[in-house]
Amino acid sequence: MFEIEYKGGNTVLISTKKAVIVSDPKLSVVGLKDVVIKDAVELATESRFALNSQDAKLLIEGPGEYGIAEFDIHGIAAQRHLDSSDQEKLATIYRIEVGDVRIGLLGNIYESMSEDQLEALGVIDILIIPVGGNGYTLDATGAAGLVHKIDPKVVIPVHYADSALSYEVPQDTLSTFIGELGAPVETVSKYKSKGVSSTPATLTVVELTRS
Repeated sequence: MFEIEYKGGNTVLISTKKAVIVSDPKLSVVGLKDVVIKDAVELATESRFALNSQDAKLLIEGPGEYGIAEFDIHGIAAQRHLDSSDQEKLATIYRIEVGDVRIGLLGNIYESMSEDQLEALGVIDILIIPVGGNGYTLDATGAAGLVHKIDPKVVIPVHYADSALSYEVPQDTLSTFIGELGAPVETVSKYKSKGVSSTPATLTVVELTRS
């Protein structure tokens, strides 16, 4: 069993009884307190969102294969939303396996993923994806397009308009993405999974209230 919590921006916690992953923990870039959890696995989709905390059990901010506690993590190089295709790939997307569940974690990437990237990502049950747009990250249309290509059962949107956060550029609302995707929505404070058998039969948006 594991839980997913949303902290704002691209920051989520994925927790089991034995370990915690914190993604993009440097929340000070959007005006909130950085997320520091002792012995957590710190996962960064870009180096500028990493804390490199001395309290972390493992620091990951690039492509590769990583195994720790109950997590198997595969990092895949990706193009940032602001970069051109001929520039070095400075973002990383992740597949995180927890038991029989596969979680896809996308940062502020370009809206087109290659067949090689999609194949490396593989079958995904839960997809965590930014949706705020306005030239900084995936917008509602681009995010919805990637959702359909990746074909998860659960979509957890992040990085959208929030009056408590100070984004570099204004972000679109979550409702814009929900309207674009056209899938049913479930709103919870934490997403709890007992395994792949507990995921919905059809595509569902899970709105996590920021904790």
